[in-house]
Amino acid sequence: MDQVGLYPVLFTSAVLFTIGAVGVLTRRNALIVLMSIELMLNAVNLAFVGFARHLGQVDGHVFAVFVMAVAAAEAAVGLALVLLLFRHKATVDLENFTLLKG
Repeated sequence: MDQVGLYPVLFTSAVLFTIGAVGVLTRRNALIVLMSIELMLNAVNLAFVGFARHLGQVDGHVFAVFVMAVAAAEAAVGLALVLLLFRHKATVDLENFTLLKG
């Protein structure tokens, strides 16, 4: 069975990361921003696994597992914050949150 080369994997990873970055920078909904961050983390995971597969080492797979653990913790904390902000302001639009401004 033929393997996919490194360049298509890196191209796909770059496209996913770009879509995630555009989502973070352009959207105002907190849930969409969190999903865009998850997409960016998964793009980095794809690059790690692609490089590990290309080089024949396990290091990239180990980093990918650690990134998945961080992404799970980030999702849990992020969703908890979104729920608290929704209870406080009854919206998830990021433009309405000025709680941290001095």
